[in-house]
Amino acid sequence: MTRLAALLWVMGGTVLAGLAVLGVLMTPGLTDEALRYIPIAAVAGYVVGIPLALMAAKAITRGTAVRRRMAQAAACCCAE
Repeated sequence: MTRLAALLWVMGGTVLAGLAVLGVLMTPGLTDEALRYIPIAAVAGYVVGIPLALMAAKAITRGTAVRRRMAQAAACCCAE
């Protein structure tokens, strides 16, 4: 699950960081201080991506485990 979470974090963190930077660039009141807020927004996007990636990885592995058990149960029933 850790490798899956890391992969999801790399992709999701990048998207969230980009959205946060876009938010800074599109906010008229922040244009004067944009060079200060852009790195803060990017780091915040990456940090917010960590728990989201962990939750997504947990949901994916949980769903995969359920499907695997169902397939094994079906294979056992059909073998008899």
